[in-house]
Amino acid sequence: MTNQPKDDHIIVAVHVTERVTQASLVQAILTEYGDIVKTRIGLHEPTPKGVSPSGVILLELLAIDGRSTDIITALNALQGVEAKSIVFQH
Repeated sequence: MTNQPKDDHIIVAVHVTERVTQASLVQAILTEYGDIVKTRIGLHEPTPKGVSPSGVILLELLAIDGRSTDIITALNALQGVEAKSIVFQH
C-alpha cells in the first residue's frame, strides 16, 4: 500500500474486541496518524449495562508516503484489535 496515488480510496476497518481496555490506546494511534484520517465512523452496540465490549471503526485514509500501512501495523500490534484495509484504485 505504500506510495498509492493520491486519488485512491483507502478504507480501513478496525475491529476492537477489548474496547474497555484498548480504547485509549486505539485513540492515541488515531491521533498520531490524524493527518491522514479523512473520515472516521465508529460503530458499536449500546447495552443496558453501559459500554459495549466490542466495536468497529471505519476509516478513510489519505494515501501519503506509506503512512496507511504504518497505522494498520500500529493498530494490529494492540491486543484485541484487528485492522484490515481495502484499496479502491482509480
